[in-house]
Order: sequence, then structure tokens, then C-alpha cells
Amino acid sequence: MISLQQRIITRVNDCMQLAAKELAREFSPPQVQFNQRGRIAGSAWLERWELRFNPVLLADNETEFLTEIVPHEVAHLIAFACYGKVKPHGREWQHIMQSVFGLTPRTRHRLNTSKVAPTFSYQCECRSHQLTLRRHNNMQRGKQRYLCLHCNSILQKQ
Repeated sequence: MISLQQRIITRVNDCMQLAAKELAREFSPPQVQFNQRGRIAGSAWLERWELRFNPVLLADNETEFLTEIVPHEVAHLIAFACYGKVKPHGREWQHIMQSVFGLTPRTRHRLNTSKVAPTFSYQCECRSHQLTLRRHNNMQRGKQRYLCLHCNSILQKQ
């Protein structure tokens, strides 16, 4: 049985070959790592010609990775190879997503990140707020206070 990581690497190579065919140009296969952390599903390191994927999110979202996230990240590399340094989700990247991969260009994934990025409940005078681990830690250490944008009161841990 082929491992999940090997299926992702195969999909990366398939996307690179499709781009090469559609754009009539050769692209070398990128280095593929599975060391992305946090809420980020994948990232493209342009100068290193490297893609990084989040193994925790991958384990729970194989289909989304194969159909959307891998082409999304490959499109960043292809845009860099064809146009140089451009806006990350600019016209060039969007064109590659649509014309090469036939996908709607979305800048963010819609995966459930609760496993990799817990949130903490805080309350103001008018509603409940969910804060990230970083903001929660800053509050607990007394480094930062956060105000509600609606009622302007200080958020308190529930």
C-alpha cells in the first residue's frame, strides 16, 4: 500500500507535469517536506523550490490535500518560475490555478484546524470571543490586554 505522504509527492509531480504540458515548459520536481505546523495546510518556499505540508491536517483531510492544497502550493512555484517574485495570490497565481489546474483560486483552506490550533473562550460585556493560543498566553502572562471592538470592554477569561 502506498503511504499518504507518497501519494502527496506523486500528486505534486503530477501537477508539475501538467503545468509543464499546459505551459510548454519544463519544471524540475520540488523538494517535498511534511513539517509544516500550526493552522497552515501547506506552504511554498520559492527560492528553495520546496513545498511543505502539515502532516496533522493531511491525516484528516487527504481528499482536500490531493484536490486543492497540493495544486494551490504547486501554483505558487509555477508562478515564481514563470513570472519571478509576484504577489502570493495575485493575477499570475490565479491564472495558473484556473487555466492549468481548472480550480477556483482560493487564498485560504477551509479545513478544521481545532486539532492543531486550540482556541480559548473570553468574554466582554456584549459577547464571547475565541482567542488563539498566542493571544491567550499573552493575556495569561500579563503582556497584553485585548478590547472588544464592539463594546470597548476588556476581554476576561471565561
